[in-house]
Amino acid sequence: MPIKSFQGPRSSSTRKVAKNILVGDIMTKSLILFRPKQTIHEVMKAFIKYKVSGGPVVDKHGNLMGVISEGDCMKEISESRYFNMPILDKTVYHFMTKEVETINVSTSIFDAASLFSRTSRRRFPVIDNKRLVGQVSRKDIVIAALNLKSQTWH
Repeated sequence: MPIKSFQGPRSSSTRKVAKNILVGDIMTKSLILFRPKQTIHEVMKAFIKYKVSGGPVVDKHGNLMGVISEGDCMKEISESRYFNMPILDKTVYHFMTKEVETINVSTSIFDAASLFSRTSRRRFPVIDNKRLVGQVSRKDIVIAALNLKSQTWH
């Protein structure tokens, strides 16, 4: 005699999958921006005022031209002493790093984490159609990973 099941029909099992979180979802959007014609003196003042160690350099259309950092400012300080010239008389364009590695706004946080692990960079400018739209840091990725908690990783 067959055994009758008292469970009733089973509902279709749909596994909950984590949303594919993108860099654009977690990036910092309000940035301290610099212009290529600003002086290194103005940049150093901004670093102190806003407690940052660097920032993107953009043209008037918001296109990324480079990045200026405290290290770039050290070049100006060092050169001015070596050549016995006044400090702070050159523009950002002269000292900024022009070849900047960027990350696309539609990159997943997992691909971004992989990129961070392959480089020594602590942050990347985020680009959408060649325009600077934000910045993502290692810390942003770690926070996003913690927020995923027990969901499935892809």
